[in-house]
Amino acid sequence: MGKGKTSTIFFCQNCGYESSKWMGQCPGCRQWNSLVEETVQTTLKGTGSSGKKKAFGERQEPSSLSSIAMQEEERMSTRMKELDRVLGGGIVPGSLVLVGGDPGIGKSTLLLQVCRNLSDDGRKVLYISGEESLKQIKLRALRIGDFTDHLLLLCETNLVLIEETIARQKPEAVVIDSIQTMYHDDISAAPGSVSQVREATSILLRLAKDMGIPIFIVGHVTKEGTVAGPRVLEHMVDTVLYFEGDRHASYRILRGVKNRFGSTNEIGVFEMRQSGLMEVENASEFMLSGRPEGASGSVVVCSMEGTRPILLEIQALVCKTSFGIPKRQATGTDFNRVSLLLAVLEKRVGLPMSGCDAYVNIAGGIRMIEPAIDLGIVIAVVSSFQNRPVDEKTIVFGEIGLSGEVRSVSMAEQRITEAAKLGFTTCILPKSAEETVRMSGSIPKGIVLKGVSSVQEAIRAIGS
Repeated sequence: MGKGKTSTIFFCQNCGYESSKWMGQCPGCRQWNSLVEETVQTTLKGTGSSGKKKAFGERQEPSSLSSIAMQEEERMSTRMKELDRVLGGGIVPGSLVLVGGDPGIGKSTLLLQVCRNLSDDGRKVLYISGEESLKQIKLRALRIGDFTDHLLLLCETNLVLIEETIARQKPEAVVIDSIQTMYHDDISAAPGSVSQVREATSILLRLAKDMGIPIFIVGHVTKEGTVAGPRVLEHMVDTVLYFEGDRHASYRILRGVKNRFGSTNEIGVFEMRQSGLMEVENASEFMLSGRPEGASGSVVVCSMEGTRPILLEIQALVCKTSFGIPKRQATGTDFNRVSLLLAVLEKRVGLPMSGCDAYVNIAGGIRMIEPAIDLGIVIAVVSSFQNRPVDEKTIVFGEIGLSGEVRSVSMAEQRITEAAKLGFTTCILPKSAEETVRMSGSIPKGIVLKGVSSVQEAIRAIGS
């Protein structure tokens, strides 16, 4: 009578590839040992639960671009400038946003603050939790502040009941915490499995598009730092946000790695306090607080995160090795890149780095991999090797090639302007970038530009 049969299918946890048998390597993404077994309920092809032929919707004809009417989407402001920046200017109605991060990093706190701001604006918000009870949510809410009656709380994990509640309440925004706890009765697999997560995301995506309401879903992360579950989860949603930061530090970084409604790689900086997450509007000043004075191996660089320049302190410690093989360690940046730059110093500058241990750290625990910090790493290493401090009012940026040349980087004007705002008086940058800035005539007052074309010139510029 239309009942299906139970079958076993193997899903790839990385890309969602399906196979009827287990394989050591996924044919889709070439990952090893990524296929897991799931039990699924299948129905007869072309029939519903009653065994009758399924009715198909009306056929749609293709449309040309010129015939599609466009209207400006009205975004909802979260009243958190840092979050609005990462989202591309606010929340887009009908969007599905995935927020991932380590346990205890502040994902639920951030979204609860967003619910508070939206409800204060008179918007009806539904917060659905599958991990906490109503009393636990209220305890966290009391720490954040006062809430209006426009915020509704629901503790539920059954997607059928959640779908009915959303259709009945018709909220203007929904938060699901978390997607790994949700399940659907038609899927026999356990909550958090590949098939359950994919089905739950598919249902929420349809709800968001059909009803035009934004839905935020919280996703757990694996030990590698990626969202748990199939990789297809990130492809289905409109926006993917990662909450980063050291749990023992006070700051948090919200990074956008995918956004269909704005630029990617934008970041928002927050500080965790007793009353919740507070915005850090001047991220550069926050990152440079507590800099040592007159210490060697310390230099300030400027990195671009999306359209936002951020000033960072790079620290290096170079000492003579006690063993035959020198030790290399990099915190906050790519280890292989640091090893490459040390090889450039030895080959092109003549510094005996093969007999020294080298440690490189980006202060504050933040992680940056932009090539523009190459020159800062090199200057910090040379400063520590020669035990010669770099002037505190000097900032450097530039990419370094294998021949020891200093290559140009993008958005040099924005970097220089940000440095001038914080009182820096000297900027060492690539020669080609200096010429471009001088031709534009947009050099801020009070800052001197020193263009360099090689690592040797950069080292001499530091000493002059």
